[in-house]
Amino acid sequence: MGEKPLRVLVCGDVEGRIDILFNRVKTIQKKSGEFDLLFCVGNFFGSTPESSAEWEEYKTRAKKAPIHTYILGAANQETVKYFPSADGCELAENITYLGRKGVFTGASGLQIAYVSGREAQQEPAPAYCFSPKDVTSLMTPLVSSSKYTGVDILLTSQWPRGVWQYGNNPDIHTKFCGTASIANLAEKLKPRYHFAGLEGTYYERLPYRNHMVLQESAQHVSRFIALANVNNTSKKKYLYAFSIVPMKSMDSAELVKQPQDVTENPYRKSGNEAKREKTDEAAPQFFFDLGKQQQRLQGRKRHSDEGMPSQPKQPRKPPQPTGPCWFCLASPEVEKHLVVSIGTHCYMALAKGSLTPDHVLILPIGHYQSVLDLSSEVVEELEKYKAAVKRLYKSKGSRCVMFERNYRSQHLQLQVCLFENLFSLPPTC
Repeated sequence: MGEKPLRVLVCGDVEGRIDILFNRVKTIQKKSGEFDLLFCVGNFFGSTPESSAEWEEYKTRAKKAPIHTYILGAANQETVKYFPSADGCELAENITYLGRKGVFTGASGLQIAYVSGREAQQEPAPAYCFSPKDVTSLMTPLVSSSKYTGVDILLTSQWPRGVWQYGNNPDIHTKFCGTASIANLAEKLKPRYHFAGLEGTYYERLPYRNHMVLQESAQHVSRFIALANVNNTSKKKYLYAFSIVPMKSMDSAELVKQPQDVTENPYRKSGNEAKREKTDEAAPQFFFDLGKQQQRLQGRKRHSDEGMPSQPKQPRKPPQPTGPCWFCLASPEVEKHLVVSIGTHCYMALAKGSLTPDHVLILPIGHYQSVLDLSSEVVEELEKYKAAVKRLYKSKGSRCVMFERNYRSQHLQLQVCLFENLFSLPPTC
């Protein structure tokens, strides 16, 4: 019989609405049974006199939290006064401040890493901020071990920058959302669950993998969940409940199971993030050039647009498959025995129903519908594959025809067909 799962609650920004939160927790426990832990991300304390008076009742033990509650530190200057130490301490009965950053391991073996506050924009870092040194000092001792596989939970006040890449989009403007340092931390720590707050919205990203398919051993997936403010007027979700067995107690085969909706790791390409998020970058053209047409269109403006401020373009996101995709490497539907070569962003496979001898497909690893949707680094690798195929066929005295297809699967396939006697015809590749 396996170990009994821990039942955990995670809450978004409380902002001093402590009674509302704990009353909600009591209702949930009365209906669904007792939970073991409550974690609070974002701002726990408020900045109003009413919220200060409400906290005083818990501090003086006139009221008590109905569950073991662990909170992150201040994310603004107004609430720094509630945290007497940067190292963490008990603030009231059943309410514990974790600290600015660190790793907490419970009696069950559940391992939680955490970073409080916002990323500092100056040195020395204000009391409500963390510095790059804080992130490095948290990360290095963990990942330097050859036996390191990940942590169960990561708690951060801020979002990781770019977490929405390859996944479903949040309902907020992402231009200034999140930080690269938290993204780097999440990539290195490989948490099974990552929770954050501060953005005032609920967002549960599709799970993403922590390994490169067919190049690395399978690892567990990660899930990112952002939670809204307590008692928000939009009725967005601010309390998240789940059960978890500590990683160290799980069977390895069970741990690395991949759900069907798993996506690529959103942080894998963080080095090219600036290129990806240029909002004024034109979509790459592969088979034809629309430059002249775009120039003509730029000269024309609708009358309704005159005098209106221009809206920044949002970077194009790859669509997600509506079901199992035959060509996504992580999908159980893909026939991996046909795979010939795997790069960083693209791979090559033999055609299952070949039109000609040596008929191959060049495909993006991510789920892109057409060449026009590809980011610049994917196009660059696609071009390298094309050039390599051309050289190979030319060395055999042949030519090839390439054409794009995404029939039924909505996953781009660049079909490459070999023809042996095309020297008398104008070359197509």
